Amino acid sequence: MNARNAHRDTPGPIPAPLKGRGAVTNGDGRYERFSHVKEDDSWGILDEELPPVKTTVLYDATRSIIARNSSPDLSFDRSINPYRGCEHGCVYCFARPTHAYLGFSPGLDFETRILLKPKAAELLEAELADPKYVPRVIALGTNTDPYQPLEKMHRITRSVLEVLARHNHPVAIVTKSHLVTRDIDILAPMAAKGLAKVALSITTLDPKLARMMEPRAASPAKRLDAIRALTRAGIPAAVMTAPLIPALNDMEMEKILAAAAEAGAQSAGYVVLRLPLEIKDLFREWLEAHVPDKAAHVMALVRGMRGGKDYDSEWGLRQRGTGPYAQLIGQRFRVATRKLGMNAQRFPMDVTQFFRPGRTGQPQQLRLF
Repeated sequence: MNARNAHRDTPGPIPAPLKGRGAVTNGDGRYERFSHVKEDDSWGILDEELPPVKTTVLYDATRSIIARNSSPDLSFDRSINPYRGCEHGCVYCFARPTHAYLGFSPGLDFETRILLKPKAAELLEAELADPKYVPRVIALGTNTDPYQPLEKMHRITRSVLEVLARHNHPVAIVTKSHLVTRDIDILAPMAAKGLAKVALSITTLDPKLARMMEPRAASPAKRLDAIRALTRAGIPAAVMTAPLIPALNDMEMEKILAAAAEAGAQSAGYVVLRLPLEIKDLFREWLEAHVPDKAAHVMALVRGMRGGKDYDSEWGLRQRGTGPYAQLIGQRFRVATRKLGMNAQRFPMDVTQFFRPGRTGQPQQLRLF
């Protein structure tokens, strides 16, 4: 059996990292009836170098496109994810466990078996046309990146933006990709109406560390360049220092914020590392494979921010953590953003300009009769 299909609880050495991929193994999803284990049958095949893992593109037959949530930790109640799975391969991605619902592994499957939603724009148009629909900001990139590499060819995110722009519907985007600048021609006119803003997630300024943590995402320099381009086009740009991983990248927070502010970012946010469900095992494997000398220290600090556990999912705490180390990170963030003049200005989104499909040019506030 291919060692990459080994279950995460299988004893033995952790396989070497795969070039261009984040997860080290491909453990079975938590809903699967059977677990696969690796076993040497005396032919020595487990010691052989494995072939590259290629990306497989699948199609999602979803019949709705707007996902809703009631989380008190989030500033939005609806979002659109044009893709399921993400080729960026960020090892810490909190969306990885969602691949288990599809019968796939949250490990390598998450970054190599990507589901597209080719009818996203058509579905969105239909949902916006529903007489019961009430407009609020739609978030793009809350689960998987809307500008991952496949977007260059398939342009699903762009088609969604075209629908939102056509009906004056506000949108907020989070991405790690420079590809967002391709859509400035749509986003700039929307931003001029108070209908669009973009946040770039920057976890480190060290290209080597970025390549290890986020193997197929844009380099830190390209993300800063995207902030510059968006700002020049009049699109409110923010930076997300997320996730902050203790003893690995949290010491860079002030430098990241300063670099983003210099590039034009006026807002900032942060989230400390989250390790729900399968991610805790994947992340520990990643640490042992890439930074074995720091692995124990990183996990000790993580547990110190989670009440002695790998993760605490309690509302209000899961994004920030608890304990002295988490409090210090929060204090550092507030001091740094205050010195840089970030978060001093708000960029409210305007929902009053929305008009329903079929109501040409008729704004939301006039559709009362």
